Amino acid sequence: MARLIALLLFVAAGTATLSACNTVSGAGQDISAGGHAITNSADKAKE
Repeated sequence: MARLIALLLFVAAGTATLSACNTVSGAGQDISAGGHAITNSADKAKE
């Protein structure tokens, strides 16, 4: 019974870790897109 509980906790921790990675990755992409938009706006203002 203890092994089953340990296995379930391990699976739950792994699932939480993977979902956190996806969240951080998505946030990084959003920040990157914002940076590109600012760069493009600055380039257009120079012209």
